[in-house]
Amino acid sequence: MNSMSVDRSVWFPWMRRALQLASLADGFTSPNPLVGAVILDPTGKLVGEGYHLQAGKPHAEIIALQQAGDKAKSGTLIVTLEPCCHHGLTPPCTEAVINSGIKKVIVALEDPDPRVSGSGLQRLREAGLEVIDDVLKAEAAYQNRAFIHRVRTGRPWGILKWAMSLDGRIALSNGLSKWISTKESRDWVHILRAQCDAVIVGGETLRRDDPLLTSRGKCNPEPLRVVITRTLNLPLEANLWDVDVARTLVAFEADSAKSRIDKIPQGIDRLPLKSLEPISLLENLAQRKNCNRILWECGPALAAMALKQKCVQELSIVLAPKILGGSPSMSPLNEIGVTSMDKALCIESTELKSYGSDWILNMLIPPLNSDDA
Repeated sequence: MNSMSVDRSVWFPWMRRALQLASLADGFTSPNPLVGAVILDPTGKLVGEGYHLQAGKPHAEIIALQQAGDKAKSGTLIVTLEPCCHHGLTPPCTEAVINSGIKKVIVALEDPDPRVSGSGLQRLREAGLEVIDDVLKAEAAYQNRAFIHRVRTGRPWGILKWAMSLDGRIALSNGLSKWISTKESRDWVHILRAQCDAVIVGGETLRRDDPLLTSRGKCNPEPLRVVITRTLNLPLEANLWDVDVARTLVAFEADSAKSRIDKIPQGIDRLPLKSLEPISLLENLAQRKNCNRILWECGPALAAMALKQKCVQELSIVLAPKILGGSPSMSPLNEIGVTSMDKALCIESTELKSYGSDWILNMLIPPLNSDDA
């Protein structure tokens, strides 16, 4: 049968179930992707399901196969990502699928990891299994956009978050910013942090706000808290120095702040960088800390720099129904180099939700699906 003529829509409901299962581990699987799996017996009855919990633990297919047992024989596996065919922290899933007696495999997305990248599907076909791919491919790609981005670029997916008034202010003229947003939207921010591997602020935000930067217990472990500072002129006491709450890393320019290195409290990770740029920081976070997704909660200067260096792929903006007035300098972004309207950063995808009296806008910065997304 020509694979182009296959009616993939018959598998949509079960693939949506697999995607739903995968989402249950959001924020816990880095550097691995989110994966969900469902197994049907030959009559189409659900006999097994599972999702990948975290790196080093069994993959979704294995959990589903264990649940299904002998009922998987001659059945169908529906999985959100191509089964792996290499030995990593766990054995290859392709061999477990083949040995289970499964006859048909429905896949949403080919794995972008070069160690797999189509080889898993090829192995299944060579073993005589029927393979139908690209079922709800766009939905699966969106769910794993952070993993795909890191594999393709070597950098984590960046989310830039800020809260502002209707007139675009992030603080009053005297610098006060607590609280522009409602408790409901602040609770949403804690959920967002829980889905990220690291939260980044600049030295000025640390000095001014003394943030805690945790999910308030919505995930364990808490995301890594990162301070990027050129001068290392940081307070001796700060919430971020309490590493019993969450880990903290201070990134600084290796040659410009040698005299202040000893002022970093004990227990804090130190990351000297040759060039103190957002892009250098993200490359290190991907390589050393296995970060798939990071959250920028920084001030206007660092936010603008991160945008200009293409370290931001998504915007999350809390819009409060308040008018503050005052200094136009209290805006969320410094200059990003736009000198004409045709050069403006245009947003292609927007999601709007209400939390309390606030509105939250989630927006993707194009391109999402290109090779450098």
